[in-house]
Amino acid sequence: MSDNTSMEEAISKFVESLEEEQKNDKLLESNNIKESYIDEITEDYYEEEIFEENNYDTVDNKEKSEKIKDFIKKVIALVTNSEVSEVNFDETAGKIDVYGRDLGIAIGKNGKNMEAIEYILNLYAKRKDLSEKNLTIDIKDYKKKKYEAIKNIALKMAGKAIKEQKKIILKPMPSYERKIIHDVLSENKEVKTKSKNKEPYRRIIIYPLKEK
Repeated sequence: MSDNTSMEEAISKFVESLEEEQKNDKLLESNNIKESYIDEITEDYYEEEIFEENNYDTVDNKEKSEKIKDFIKKVIALVTNSEVSEVNFDETAGKIDVYGRDLGIAIGKNGKNMEAIEYILNLYAKRKDLSEKNLTIDIKDYKKKKYEAIKNIALKMAGKAIKEQKKIILKPMPSYERKIIHDVLSENKEVKTKSKNKEPYRRIIIYPLKEK
């Protein structure tokens, strides 16, 4: 069994467990009853809800942040043999940086496993009311390094298109990589970019504005 297959199975089981937990909580909520009564003195009608005690629990931002960090460590440990040594959480940006040993499987080919971990993190965070933001994960600066590499490709190929005055067709890329190229070249007045074809063969074409 491949690492990617094992990862997909582990994530699938984890998502199922979250969904099962959600179903159980809904059953609990449906069992909450409303108690109605009339005050004997004022004869006013009152209605109040009876909830489980833990529904009144509140978690401050620091505790929420720690829960998110612990969850990431737990998921990575669950689906890989990797060791997380540090998790930095920028709450304002909703960005999480993860560092540690042997995190290659957690990143996966072209960052696919990291995307899956990010997905279940957001599922968990929203389910537990830990964050209103859409959280992003970067493992061992993979996205940061990828951004710089793609940015350099964009600038280099734009320069080639301008110099040779011909369109440059790039290889197929996932959507987030194409977005980087579109964004990087959006301010370049000498070229324009356009995506073509359907997934998974969708690619960017860079056009010089005075194409031969």
